[in-house]
Order: sequence, then C-alpha cells, then structure tokens
Amino acid sequence: MQTTSEFYCAYCGEENTTFVDLSAGGQQSYVEDCQVCCRPNILYLRIDEDTLEVEIDSEYEG
Repeated sequence: MQTTSEFYCAYCGEENTTFVDLSAGGQQSYVEDCQVCCRPNILYLRIDEDTLEVEIDSEYEG
C-alpha cells in the first residue's frame, strides 16, 4: 500500500512530495533527490501504525 507525504529539502528548503510504501515497516530510510534543486536527501520516515500518519526528516547526503 502506498501513500504520499511531504518533506523539505535539506539543501534548498523547498517542499517535495514523495511516495511512501506503508508495507515496508514503521521506520524507513532512503535517498531521494529534491524535485527542485536535484540534490540527494537522506529521508528518515516514521509511520504511526494506528493512524498511518507519516513524519519525514531529511538531511544532507554525504
């Protein structure tokens, strides 16, 4: 099951939308390029198992 969520780019600060695979577990991390400045962000996702609410933190890759 997939949903979307937003994160802010660690480089330029712009809001981005990403697809989240809810079946991949309550804590996930992966690298996704910013849709605005194209720089790679490490995303750390936390998914509330009861409400399926997604929280995303991003940081610089490297």
